[in-house]
Amino acid sequence: MTDAPPAFELLPGAPRSPVLLHVPHSSREVPADVRAGLVLSDAGLERELDHMTDSHTAEIAGRAAGLAGLTPWRFVNRVSRLVVDPERFPDEREEMAAVGMGAVYTRTSHREELRRAGTAPAPLIERYFRPYARAMTEAVADRLAATGRAVIVDVHSYPAEPLPYELHGDGPRPPVCLGTDAFHTPPELLAAAREAFAPCGETGLDSPFSGTYVPLDFYGTRGEVGALMVEIRRDTYMTEPGGPAGPGLSRLAGALAALVDAVSG
Repeated sequence: MTDAPPAFELLPGAPRSPVLLHVPHSSREVPADVRAGLVLSDAGLERELDHMTDSHTAEIAGRAAGLAGLTPWRFVNRVSRLVVDPERFPDEREEMAAVGMGAVYTRTSHREELRRAGTAPAPLIERYFRPYARAMTEAVADRLAATGRAVIVDVHSYPAEPLPYELHGDGPRPPVCLGTDAFHTPPELLAAAREAFAPCGETGLDSPFSGTYVPLDFYGTRGEVGALMVEIRRDTYMTEPGGPAGPGLSRLAGALAALVDAVSG
């Protein structure tokens, strides 16, 4: 038995809702045994969490769920991406491994050491990554079974100024970046997102971050699974880095709710 909090949580929505709001990077929680494997000082870890946490995105998704006409489902990571990053490939397919940020990070946002050289990723992959992937797969399968389709909306944020780890940080950094997939992001989903987020400023496409999360069991094969990543520039709703939310949060929650409503019917 363990008293450790769950590493992720599925928050139920309306039985008829096909929408799953996915919030993978909102937590700052690092379990004590995982903390022991990080070389940063306590102050250094707090700074790294400031830079790498998508602060307040769980609240944005939660408020949006409360505003939506048909309550979406929410899948929320309850541990930090410094534990494992559930959106990375756990193998050589992951381009971010080039900067020490595969599924188990070995380098920080500033390309400094995070874990000691030679740290084996397998225990963290087995303990955190694979259960998360299975649960997310089951959540999408459940929406497919209940409604005949699923719409995954990935809720992220990113800093106004690029961090050294970014591989594509020299492109546009609009208030809202929409990450797409050629197979899973149909034109109508993208159009609905552009309209919903128009009150929040310019929406850009796949810069500085591209793609979106789809469990591998459905990736490239199940067109009934739609997916879109929403990357919100942090200075539009919070004090960077890692500071409190401001009035922009309510506007963004309303926009996300509008997107949920547009794709729920």
